[in-house]
Amino acid sequence: MMSTENGAITHIVFDLDGLLLDTESLYTASSQKILQRYGKEFSWDVKSRIMGRAPLDAAQKLVDLMEIPLTAEEFHGELYSNLMEVFPSAKLMPGSMEIVRHLHSLGLPMAIATGSAQHTYQLKVSKYPELTSWFSHATCSDDKELKRGKPAPDVYLLAMSRFKSPPKSSAQVLVFEDAPNGVESAKAAGMRVVMVPDRRTDREKCRRADQVVESLEHVDLTQFGLPPLPAIVSGVETSDK
Repeated sequence: MMSTENGAITHIVFDLDGLLLDTESLYTASSQKILQRYGKEFSWDVKSRIMGRAPLDAAQKLVDLMEIPLTAEEFHGELYSNLMEVFPSAKLMPGSMEIVRHLHSLGLPMAIATGSAQHTYQLKVSKYPELTSWFSHATCSDDKELKRGKPAPDVYLLAMSRFKSPPKSSAQVLVFEDAPNGVESAKAAGMRVVMVPDRRTDREKCRRADQVVESLEHVDLTQFGLPPLPAIVSGVETSDK
C-alpha cells in the first residue's frame, strides 16, 4: 500500500479521450483524411506529439510538423466537421465502466478533465449516460476560466477546485491519463497519476506516472490505499516518482 504521508486519496479525476473512450482511432482516421491530400501520413510519431493538447494548440502543432499549406484554424475547422459525424460512435475503452463504477461505489467524488470542447465532449459521451452520471462535473478545453491547456496544470487544478468539497491538497487527487502531456499536466498540479498509455508510447515518456498499466482493467488501486478492483489482473508497473 502506498504511503499516505501526502494524505489519503479523496478525489478522482479522469481524462477522456483514449482513456475512457476510444476516440483516438476516430481522430487518426479523420486527420489522415485531410493529410493524404498533401501526401502526408498521420504517423504515431506525429500523433504522440499532439495527444492531450487543446484542439487549436494540437492543430497548430500538426500543421507545423507536417508543413502543409493550411492555417491551424483551417485544419481544425475541417477536422471538426469530419469528427462531428463520427464522435457519437465512440466506443468504451476496456475496463472503463468497471473502474468508474467501483470508484463511485467507494463514495469518491469524481470529475473529468478533458482537452475536448464542451460541445464535442457531449457528443462523445452521448451514448453513455450511466457513465457520466457518476461524475460531478467535466472541465473542458473551452472553459472560460481555463487559461492554458495540457501539459500546463490548469485543467486539473480547475477541475479540483470545482468539487463541492474540494480536497485539502492536490496530493489527495488521483488522476487517470493516457497521454504524456496529460501526465505532465497532472504531476505539475501535484497530483498522483495512473497512466494507461498506448502500447506504442515511448516508455521514457511514462516515467513520471506513479503507476503504468496496460489497461484500466489492470489498475492496482491498493498502491494508493484504495480497495482493489473486483478482478485483479497482472501487468502493473509502479514508480516512486
